[in-house]
Amino acid sequence: MMGEGGGMWFGGGFMWFFWIVLIIFVVWAVKAASDSGVNSTNNRLEDSPMEILKKRYARGEIDEAEYERRRKELEN
Repeated sequence: MMGEGGGMWFGGGFMWFFWIVLIIFVVWAVKAASDSGVNSTNNRLEDSPMEILKKRYARGEIDEAEYERRRKELEN
C-alpha cells in the first residue's frame, strides 16, 4: 500500500514542480527578450550631439554651411 501513495506523490508532486519551473522560465525568457529591445532603443536615443549633427547632414536636413557652423559651436 505504501508503494501506491509514494507513486502518487512522485507523479503528481513533481508534475506541479515541472509546470512551475516551466512557467518561470517562459516569463524570464519573455522579460529578457523585451529588455534587449528596450536597450537597443535607448542606445539610439543616447547619441551625442555631434553624432546627431552628422546624421542630419548625411540625411540632407542641413547644408554644409549650417553643418560647419554647428560643428564649430559644439567643439568649443
